[in-house]
Amino acid sequence: MRRYPPIADHGLIGDLQTSALVSSDGTVDWFCAPRFDSPSVFASLLDHDRGGHFTVSADTDRPPVQLYLQDTAILVTRFLATEGVGEVVDFMPVERPEQAADRHRLVRILRVTRGRVRFTLACRPRFDYGRAAHRVEQTEDALHFDAPGGHAVLQTNGPVRWNRDGDDVTAELVLRQGEFAAVVLTVGAERIGPLPARTPADVMALFESTRDYWHAWSRRSRYRGRRQDMVNRAAITLKLLTYAPTGAPVAAPTMGLPEQIGGGRNWDYRYTWVRDGSMSVGALLGLGHVEEAYAFRTWLGDRIRAGRTVSGDPLQIMYRIDGDPELPEEVLGHFEGYRGSAPVRVGNGAAGQLQLDIYGEAVLALSQAVEDAGEVPPYDGWQALCGVLDWLVKAWDRPDEGIWETRGGQKDFTYSRLMCWAAFDRGIRMARDFARPGNIAEWRAARDDILRQVMERGWSTRRQAFVQHYQDTTLDAALLLMPSVGFIAPTDPRWLSTLAAMEQELVSDSLVHRYDPQASPDGLRGSEGTFSLCSFLYVDALARAGRLGPARYAFDKMLTYANHAGLFAEEIGPTGEQLGNFPQAFTHLALITAALSLDHQMDLVA
Repeated sequence: MRRYPPIADHGLIGDLQTSALVSSDGTVDWFCAPRFDSPSVFASLLDHDRGGHFTVSADTDRPPVQLYLQDTAILVTRFLATEGVGEVVDFMPVERPEQAADRHRLVRILRVTRGRVRFTLACRPRFDYGRAAHRVEQTEDALHFDAPGGHAVLQTNGPVRWNRDGDDVTAELVLRQGEFAAVVLTVGAERIGPLPARTPADVMALFESTRDYWHAWSRRSRYRGRRQDMVNRAAITLKLLTYAPTGAPVAAPTMGLPEQIGGGRNWDYRYTWVRDGSMSVGALLGLGHVEEAYAFRTWLGDRIRAGRTVSGDPLQIMYRIDGDPELPEEVLGHFEGYRGSAPVRVGNGAAGQLQLDIYGEAVLALSQAVEDAGEVPPYDGWQALCGVLDWLVKAWDRPDEGIWETRGGQKDFTYSRLMCWAAFDRGIRMARDFARPGNIAEWRAARDDILRQVMERGWSTRRQAFVQHYQDTTLDAALLLMPSVGFIAPTDPRWLSTLAAMEQELVSDSLVHRYDPQASPDGLRGSEGTFSLCSFLYVDALARAGRLGPARYAFDKMLTYANHAGLFAEEIGPTGEQLGNFPQAFTHLALITAALSLDHQMDLVA
């Protein structure tokens, strides 16, 4: 087992309520239960010694190979040796995902397809981020790990004989061609009583039902474009990152993975951002995954109607997956962090920030869902939305922290104004198209005032570009969305000039920085890599501008940075490594949006 494998050297499995990372050498080094935002059971990715892990390795002389079974979330790690070829097949069964469950299962099947292979196993749970000591008890057919607030049961099928190693367990076994063994780990918050024995037939039934679930879900996609495999993988990843009981997607299943090795930009992303979830609606609808888009619309509508936020504003930038607005941030001082990248934070203090752009993204998502359904908005929901827009009439001109959650003070961010414009624009459209009442005259006046302000104060004559905020002339890749929301034509001279300025300052061989923190200090130490979301937004902007050759090159080049399983983290570092929380939903939804946009523009000229 490597002390800290590369961030990208993992695959993701899950059951639509939580998930686990499996490194390419067979180690589960990140797993939280019973929900994405619950304390960890395995977290050696953040502290090799204190975090805990569940390892299945093999004595082979070549590096393992890891891949997904096509159109599923079933992960295969293959061990290659001159004496034999072995595999571990990892998955989490998907059963009644819309019902919140306390218990979750991780299934690991060991098999040999040629010759003989020696496997080594180790199960070392560390509950509550390694803060809760546990005891292990062996019964006739299972191992029970007990800790305050956490419990796990390890069941085995096949020739596995566990040995105690303190309160952990290890095992070694040799399998020959055609032989089979399986381990099933069931995790819950409270002690789990006797479970039924797991026969080979039981385990294969779990495998087949999980495979069939993902095949059926993937077939629902109507995407038939030029990048079928990558788009399908991105869609499955978005699905894996969605908490099915509420329809809320998490930004990523991990916390604390650094944007710079050794740096302090290490955040907890296991929550639902209004921005990320709202942007996923268009991507999901574009693929035909209507149920997921409508589920998030319902979750978002509930947040608007509840009006419960830390600040007292109508919305806040992120919530727990159940809608709880309280996300107090603390530092896990006992964790050393990934490769020494401390501090490791749990919770997210940015939840209380004012980011006015979220209102635009939220209204865009609601309008897309309403238009797709072709249904008149429910009266109560429409009244709640009108209340938000009426509040925004008075609030849109306030300085805020901006889309990137900087901690350098509030400013007049151009992107925030842009998305407020979009909120009013889509509100006016819905009122008109569905004959709904509202203070349309005030919304229209605010919309027009924002456009004039951005054109006058957000435009730098010296830079010949729209800039990050009104106080200086720094560029911001978030503004790549200006044409897609309809604020400006994709071939407008001002926009083409802005795009050219971004290419000169923010783009490096198709990879895009979100902004230059040296030119515009953001209150955080250290630097960061290129932001993969922005790289896909760049593809979309190029395609809309009619620059299909560069757009296709940028898209194809970006796909080469995916990991072996087709997954992306948040950023690409200076040496091409993936950085930040992994995998990131924002990146995968942007990949889908870029693919849809590029296909559409290429079809127009075909």
